[in-house]
Amino acid sequence: MLGQLPDIKDPNVLVGAKNADDAGVYRITDQIAVVLTTDFFTPIVDDPYWFGAIAAANALSDVYAMGGVPTVALNIALFPNQPEFFPSLKKIMQGGIDKMAEAGVPVIGGHTIRDKEPKYGFAVMGIIHPDKIFDNTKAREGDSIILTKKIGTGIISTGVKAGKCSQATIEEFTSSMAMLNKKASEIMVKIGVSTATDITGFGLIGHLNEVLSASRCRARLHASNIPFFSEAISLAEMGVIPGGTRANFKSFENNVSWSADVPDVVKMLMSDAQTSGGLLIFVPSEKRAVLTDALQSSGILAAHIGDVVKANTAEELRISVER
Repeated sequence: MLGQLPDIKDPNVLVGAKNADDAGVYRITDQIAVVLTTDFFTPIVDDPYWFGAIAAANALSDVYAMGGVPTVALNIALFPNQPEFFPSLKKIMQGGIDKMAEAGVPVIGGHTIRDKEPKYGFAVMGIIHPDKIFDNTKAREGDSIILTKKIGTGIISTGVKAGKCSQATIEEFTSSMAMLNKKASEIMVKIGVSTATDITGFGLIGHLNEVLSASRCRARLHASNIPFFSEAISLAEMGVIPGGTRANFKSFENNVSWSADVPDVVKMLMSDAQTSGGLLIFVPSEKRAVLTDALQSSGILAAHIGDVVKANTAEELRISVER
């Protein structure tokens, strides 16, 4: 939709909507730019407190993916006009505020609208140096691609609604979504990587495609190296797949070359619409070991799932997936 609007002429807009980046960036001075993003959604888990916490972690993630430091946030809440819902709304907001506090980000206000279905999230502002932005154009041939969280939250969420998930899986995927990408971002900024993005609604394939398209690169992925929630695999095999995941697969299938031995269920998982997923980090291969060691030492998953293989024209397939 934004592509139908006039181009932005302001030279201080360093990152706009052109390359489907994680957040917008606006230069204030030669040393300071602000990172701006907003995100909100319907409940992803049944527990209202954890819904709020996950919404906060998800909204903060876009700033972390750009290499920025989030500084302040505003609530966005839509909720039913029913007094019996108000205690749940309080728990939702408490979860969000607690997670923001964990990130060191004050919530200074916001806006509410009455709606039939609850929705919650945040507008977040961060800061970054204008010359140190991890935007979508900076992936380079030879980069290793590192993923920091398991894939499959969309499928599991659908499984939870259908009553098909174990309590252990519910706890694991809730913990994963509520985990901040803060430490992972700090590590990649310190080590120095090419760029990064976070995995959310367009899935692993969709968000990878955005970076490769903007950077005019290709990537080779190894499906066997991609970490999936184990119950997400069994759910997908049963056909428990949300509509958003199926839509992602159709939207990006023309950009992917699948090896014949990659199962259909894995293709769906790689297209699964995530909530508060991990960072997808593009790091020069000579720094890969240092990055993965630092992430793992901090208790963060660091899966080497593929590599950027060469620059190419925009018309060629951008992603090849091997077993």
